[in-house]
Amino acid sequence: MINVGIVGTGIYLPAGRMTAAQISAATNNIWSESAVIEKLGIVEKPVPGPEDGTQEMGVQAALDCLKNTGINPLEIDLILCIGEEWKEYPLTTSGIYIQYKIGANNAWSIDIQQRCGTTVAALKIAKDMMIADETLKTVMIVGGYRNGDFIDYEDSSVSFMYNLSAGAGAMLLKRDHPVNHILGTHIITDGSMARDAGVKYGGTAFPINESNLSIAYKSLKVFDEKHMKDRLNEVSMPNWFQCIDKAFEKSGVDKSELGFLCCLHFKRSMYEYMLQELKLTSDQSIYLEKFGHIGQIDQILLLHLAQQEGKLKPGTIISMIAAGIGYAWGANVIRWG
Repeated sequence: MINVGIVGTGIYLPAGRMTAAQISAATNNIWSESAVIEKLGIVEKPVPGPEDGTQEMGVQAALDCLKNTGINPLEIDLILCIGEEWKEYPLTTSGIYIQYKIGANNAWSIDIQQRCGTTVAALKIAKDMMIADETLKTVMIVGGYRNGDFIDYEDSSVSFMYNLSAGAGAMLLKRDHPVNHILGTHIITDGSMARDAGVKYGGTAFPINESNLSIAYKSLKVFDEKHMKDRLNEVSMPNWFQCIDKAFEKSGVDKSELGFLCCLHFKRSMYEYMLQELKLTSDQSIYLEKFGHIGQIDQILLLHLAQQEGKLKPGTIISMIAAGIGYAWGANVIRWG
């Protein structure tokens, strides 16, 4: 059996912060500061500065990862870039830019995308590729995120996305690494919601022009609120738990062994329900109330924080869970140490 293990992580967070009070003010106080904290679960979140482009933040996270792991960039064979499509220059390939900036001259790179589900998908893709191709011995997963730029806080239909923030993460994997093995993964996608939410202006359907310029860059919208809400209420939690169950089944590990949950940021009540259903305590996860939702970077950030806070012991069973508009759900299993 070929094992693929996680060598280490790197993180970049912008210096700027948006507080719960500022979010409340941006909603014209429709959401109170206390509601933003208690219901949405946001104390504060990172916001990007002028130099914090999606690709550039990815470079910084990659460099941090190299520093933390001691890996020479020339060892990297492949870069899977999970950075968002909202970036410095449309139609540029983020992974190739990051490859150049960090000196990974022996690697090749490709961008992949599944919205906030991308990291879980990328770990599966990386593992499967490394098993299939023995020349891939070291792979970096890396990307940046700042989709919060598109949020109109006066639009109550997107309140579930008020948590969108900014940052970048990177993770290095090695073939036949002796520890931190990536086990099974399960992913579900539901195309019936493929166009229930997205950025309205800027594509070929609704190009940006003089008439919509003032709203185009705040147009991350729910296009069909009733359909999306009704469908999510019907399938979201069952799909998530199915992904978790199937990931453990594929891993040959009993779900009762779960010791730490890398859970993306969502509203506080949903997070508490997830822990309760999985029979976990608050010490077996980290709630990202001071980070918001950095999209697909959440899972890397949680792994990074868990190591810093000493929450991972040899043999700890980790599950990363994710979801992305489209709609996608995913979960994996990692045996730490």
